[in-house]
Amino acid sequence: MASSAFISIKKTKVPFSLTLFSIAKKSSLFSTLCKKHHHHQTSTTTTPPVAKKVPFTVSAHGVTWNDPYRWMNKTNDPDFINYLQQENSYAQSFMKDTEEMQKGLFSEMISRMPSKISTPPELWGPWLYYQYIPEGKEFPLLCRKLAAESKGWMKTVSNYVIGVSKKEQVLLDWNEIAERYGYVHVGTCRVSPDHNYLAYTVDVTGSEQFVLQIKDLRNDCVLPTLGVEGVVSVEWAQDSCTFFYTLSDQNQRPYRVHCIKLGSDSVHDVPLFVENDSSFCVDIASTKDGKFITVNSNSRTSSEVYVINATNLQTGIQRFCKRVSGVQYFLEHHHGFFYVLTNYRNVGEESPSSGEYYLARCPVENLQSTSLQNVIVPSGDIFIQDMDMFNEHLVLFLNKEGSSLICSVDMQTIINCEDQMMIDELNPWFFPLPSDMCAIAPGSNHDFTRYIYRAVVSSPVMPDVIVDYDMSRRTFAVIHQEEVINLSHDTKYWSNNEERSRNELLSIPLKKEIYTQNNEVQRWSDFAEIYFCEEKEVISHDGARVPITILFSRKAHKKGQSPGLLHGYGAYGEVLDKSWCGDRLSLLDRGWVIAFADVRGGGGPDPSWHKSGSGMSKLNSVNDFISCGNYLVSEGYVHKHRLGAVGVSAGSLLVAAAINMHPELFQAAILK
Repeated sequence: MASSAFISIKKTKVPFSLTLFSIAKKSSLFSTLCKKHHHHQTSTTTTPPVAKKVPFTVSAHGVTWNDPYRWMNKTNDPDFINYLQQENSYAQSFMKDTEEMQKGLFSEMISRMPSKISTPPELWGPWLYYQYIPEGKEFPLLCRKLAAESKGWMKTVSNYVIGVSKKEQVLLDWNEIAERYGYVHVGTCRVSPDHNYLAYTVDVTGSEQFVLQIKDLRNDCVLPTLGVEGVVSVEWAQDSCTFFYTLSDQNQRPYRVHCIKLGSDSVHDVPLFVENDSSFCVDIASTKDGKFITVNSNSRTSSEVYVINATNLQTGIQRFCKRVSGVQYFLEHHHGFFYVLTNYRNVGEESPSSGEYYLARCPVENLQSTSLQNVIVPSGDIFIQDMDMFNEHLVLFLNKEGSSLICSVDMQTIINCEDQMMIDELNPWFFPLPSDMCAIAPGSNHDFTRYIYRAVVSSPVMPDVIVDYDMSRRTFAVIHQEEVINLSHDTKYWSNNEERSRNELLSIPLKKEIYTQNNEVQRWSDFAEIYFCEEKEVISHDGARVPITILFSRKAHKKGQSPGLLHGYGAYGEVLDKSWCGDRLSLLDRGWVIAFADVRGGGGPDPSWHKSGSGMSKLNSVNDFISCGNYLVSEGYVHKHRLGAVGVSAGSLLVAAAINMHPELFQAAILK
């Protein structure tokens, strides 16, 4: 469940901060723009377009109102397309005199990135898989080498980005596709269990309609086109010649599952599964051991799971659990048992639990959810959020009072469990982390038999650190840390309280020693000496204590005078992403304050935090956000006329509602 896409490299094509700076003017940026608007002045004679109003009555929940902009729902309407063109033209004209500034900021952000961006190799079966962006190129290469042949080439972790030997195999070159078509967006990559084929989806037009391609890695040839368009997810069966994929509808909602065998001419034949409810999307995934394919139909709050035996396709597709409103299931398999992460604890009852997730199991022979046995239940203030399963270990992602934790438990302990147990009764090993404010992202971790868990750890002041956690020996080692160039800071790399320079770290052999863990404080490399980061609590309108993370430059920040940017989301129980982002430095070094408000509706100290900001309680989210904005001003972090807001996806609703309620508080907003 926790495994990510095959391998990912974080490379910002268009720096986020550039989007922010595009709302500002000249060197004084935000404040200048605010002053111009205050005096009703503009840098261009172009008149802003005004959308037409068409009367339309809406009735819901016993309330009726007029929505004059409902006509914009018809995105193919010529009037709507014309209006968008007018808006784009106005924006280009308005921003005309900032073009040089934009170019300068873009160059500044790019200059912080190393000339070569790469991922450390990860062992999967007999191969070492890795990815890197060659110097002078824009897109990555997905590559591999046989682990047994790495001695003469990959003696050190650093060598994999220096030179290319004849034994390196390039599986996919994004740059080659981009040069051929002028555009490239690779959706997903899946290597077959026998490592002979690569299935990938690619969009070469910008339409977001992905085409499925199969590449034979033995002869480097792409198989004749299958004509499969609109593919979202792909998984292989254990025979390595049969694969499953999902297709999307006209609204790009994945809703059908198909199966095809290499060499077959039958495409889009009778689907294995069709989801007719437009509020549900379909995804397919392989269990970590590759024994089963799960078909997951998910809405925002509910899920239904079907399973396919990947080693015996003749058994067909079977439903694991019935659909119940508010109930979610996430499935893994381990030696004849399905392990299920679910919020439906009280088996047999027709109501979901309070929102807490539990780990349950049942034998493969019995697919009825009524037979689930609870295995792990929450421990006091520690709540389960996600899991990843290996042959000998179970990895749990946890939340404790709003902070992220990750631990491993020996599977043998779970197998021997006859009654439900709390996490602290399972002798868990909590992975060492640099701080309570860090973000944790899983690595690929494809190999079910491995005892090493790879994770990416970062914070607002700490660049991404790739860490290997040895779950058997309960030790860890730092493998790689993201480089930040043109920053006056002597970066040190740390592992188990041992200071090591970067050159020393990169000289560690691939089969590296795992440093002995001691009881002293763990140290990690960060920029805390340059950038200040702290978490505060803001008292909201009803007394709720809302966490807010505040970030600024120790040198450039001016109390009571600095501009600020407040991020918000507040939906689906998700905590705001506070991982490292190098592009923020362009804001921080100019005195900006960046803050993250974890308002109700999102992730918080317990599951009730989400419910108290959802549905009829959604206004709590908005009031929390307003309270956080007022706090930044009243405490002198931000000037009262220099505060902006950012909302992405559901966060746009939050920010827009806050602006409607208190337009004087925010001087600008980015809604994406």
